[in-house]
Amino acid sequence: MKILIINSGSSSIKYQLFKMPEEEVICSGLVERIGLTNPEVHYKSKDHKIDRVCMITNHKEGLEKVVKFLLDEESGVIKSTSEIAAVGHRVVHGGDAFSDTVLVDEKVKAKIKELFSLAPQHNPANYEGIIVAENIFPDAKQIAVFDTAFHQTMPVQAYKYAIPNKFLEEHNIRKFGFHGTSHKYVAKIARTHLGEEQSKKIITIHLGGGCSITAVKDGKSVDTSLGFGPNEGLIMGSRSGAIDNSIIFYLVNNLGYELNDVNALLQNESGMIGLTGCLSDYRDIEAEAIKGDEKCQLALEMSAYRIRHYLGGYIANLNGVDAIVFTAGVGENSIVLRKMVCENLDFFGIDMDVQKNDVKARKLTEIHSENSKVKLLIIPTNEELEIAKQSFELIN
Repeated sequence: MKILIINSGSSSIKYQLFKMPEEEVICSGLVERIGLTNPEVHYKSKDHKIDRVCMITNHKEGLEKVVKFLLDEESGVIKSTSEIAAVGHRVVHGGDAFSDTVLVDEKVKAKIKELFSLAPQHNPANYEGIIVAENIFPDAKQIAVFDTAFHQTMPVQAYKYAIPNKFLEEHNIRKFGFHGTSHKYVAKIARTHLGEEQSKKIITIHLGGGCSITAVKDGKSVDTSLGFGPNEGLIMGSRSGAIDNSIIFYLVNNLGYELNDVNALLQNESGMIGLTGCLSDYRDIEAEAIKGDEKCQLALEMSAYRIRHYLGGYIANLNGVDAIVFTAGVGENSIVLRKMVCENLDFFGIDMDVQKNDVKARKLTEIHSENSKVKLLIIPTNEELEIAKQSFELIN
């Protein structure tokens, strides 16, 4: 059975075509920098590897490029769209409606659209992926796997906000958390690698265009940095992360901003792009920081500081930590940011081996020193494989 997995991020689309249940990757690739300068399309199969710079302004155009690669007479891996039995979609926000993987129907699509306002950079892209896939693969089952599902195990003291009870009881305003598929996958890999007794308390750090950190106890999420919507916690590519909510009222009441403008500011013009003035990609920011750009240097320092802030809180609430996992595009590849995060944490028994850290990881890599009491791991995330497993289980 062939299952195509589509993982639409805020500025990227990762995809993999699996043969299941063998978990064999038939082809894989990435569309990155969507809507930014020099968008790129990457495609890799057993016999072909293609990297191209293309003009891609939105996710629909990116998905259409992917399908062209799949069907290409020379480098493609399928001759007909009917070969695809199912298309599994990563969907960021499922609210309280979805705690598990589901077959997509009109009600599911309506709910995903209803949650656009809570995940404006993601749910529309996820929805667009479903619509495009329905048109291109009419014979395939469309399946949605929700980022919020893994965090349903959080205790009430972690997910409830300190606002009047009626907002939780009547409107379900609470912390939902995101990147759950990624956090679940890497936590599971870490526990297999270290053994369950040596990995009861894990902190997973997902760093990409969007960023989040999760406390995992006995394999279950007990707290996470992203909240009601995907704009809390860590500093992200274009999102502010946690800010004092008084700033919102000041912008509206004193500076004349409309609420929609404030939302756009915090979602699209803040984070690293706001701090640097024009850059949201960590590769570009690090390159400019090395050249001496003070704004880029400060942006990296602030990002590391915010991560350490959450690390300390989660270590306290877990009453210790056995392992810290770095994952996702930035977490797997940024030697600089990982080093900055782990500096001055010796009080917690955290000691990085700088030489081991000098790697862009393509497999599970240990980067702690021999003296470190806490294991430091880089684990490449594979949300697509996790989605493929869940999709296969659902339709079988």
